[in-house]
Amino acid sequence: MTPILTATLIIAAVGALAALALAVADKYLAVKEDPRIGLVTAALPGANCGGCGFAGCGAYARALVDGTAAPGACTAADAACAAEIGRILGVAAEATEKRVALVLCCGTRSEAVRIGDYNGLCDCSAAHATAGGDKGCRFGCLGYGACANVCPRNAIRIEDGLAAVDKRLCIGCGKCVAACPRKLIRLVPAKATVHVLCNNPLRGPEVNKVCGVGCMGCHLCEKNAGGKEAGHFAFEGFLARVNYDNPPTDAQLVAKCPRHCIREDAHYETGK
Repeated sequence: MTPILTATLIIAAVGALAALALAVADKYLAVKEDPRIGLVTAALPGANCGGCGFAGCGAYARALVDGTAAPGACTAADAACAAEIGRILGVAAEATEKRVALVLCCGTRSEAVRIGDYNGLCDCSAAHATAGGDKGCRFGCLGYGACANVCPRNAIRIEDGLAAVDKRLCIGCGKCVAACPRKLIRLVPAKATVHVLCNNPLRGPEVNKVCGVGCMGCHLCEKNAGGKEAGHFAFEGFLARVNYDNPPTDAQLVAKCPRHCIREDAHYETGK
């Protein structure tokens, strides 16, 4: 028998023994997975956005079956999805209220003052780290797309130096909220239709210096929405904030805002 043939036979024998060992291990040592994990994974939207707090839909499905996650944590799931997951798990269906991202700024390049010419990386964090960015309002959207770059559904685009969210595509995962260096993106109920698109809490004269559509804290929105007692608005410094636990629904508030920073969804969605 030649050395080459001997070596070949030894390698083949070792391979056969290894295959046999693996087959035995697979039969007697394998950990059986609950079949419901695959069913729940298939029922989930498959966005793998991480909005539920898990690495992806598969990890969330495993946690649901194990009983270590809340059934209503998927931000992208609708009522039908929640009902199917409830049926698989044998529990009551739980659908969370749909929430979408809202950019609290309407200061486009034509409305907001620019105090410099930023020529660095096209990223909001980089611009913000460079002397606070090139926008006069230090509370406003820089418009360099940090939020758009992390959106798993391409629901955000930059229009005239301002981030715009299409609520029809947004799944409320919150990645844009974490990515914004100025913390001016919030998740709000999708059913809300009236929004204050400003993030500057300073006095009116200070706001006027840097933006033509910034909130000046005149309280007219609160007055026109039934007064303070109605509870549709709250004020942060001189900035009106919508109370999303009790949001206003009167579309007339848009026309009555002297600064035009109160907008409806028609302005909030892209392509409208």
